[in-house]
Amino acid sequence: MGVPKRLTEQQMAFANLIVSEEGRKTATECAIEAGYAEDSARQAASKLQNPKLYPLVVQYIGEIRTEWQKKYDITFGSHITELAKLRDEARKKKAWSAAVNAEVARGKAGGLYIEQKIIRTGKLEDLSTEELESRMKQIIDEYSPILEGVEVEELIDKVRKEPEQNPETSEEILD
Repeated sequence: MGVPKRLTEQQMAFANLIVSEEGRKTATECAIEAGYAEDSARQAASKLQNPKLYPLVVQYIGEIRTEWQKKYDITFGSHITELAKLRDEARKKKAWSAAVNAEVARGKAGGLYIEQKIIRTGKLEDLSTEELESRMKQIIDEYSPILEGVEVEELIDKVRKEPEQNPETSEEILD
């Protein structure tokens, strides 16, 4: 019998639907829409995606996916350009909120904004002096690379000097 040399119209329709409807339709639904009988569509969809049984169909699906990825590929440059176009269109229509949102999105994509969420439990008032000083030292150690205009040594000296005002906790922090 051997492997067929070319795809049928039905197989090409199935392959196109599998790629274009990915995430919206199941393979069975794509098989039915491509013209396969409803009672055997599930088996047909499974077989058509099996490279041992239908290598040409699987290869064709791969080719279509590659084309779609190239067509809809998002690069940093294209993303920033598209956001700029949206911003400019919003400005023309005097839709200031949309223009600002597009510009903020450009800034985020460009790394100009750092989103940070801190979830706290408890209150500062509930911490002991030792716990507060220890936490401040930990914060300085962890975030010192991003603190601008302040030398790490200055912050460390400051944390070390403050416990001297409270002698019973100074040794615990420095250890």
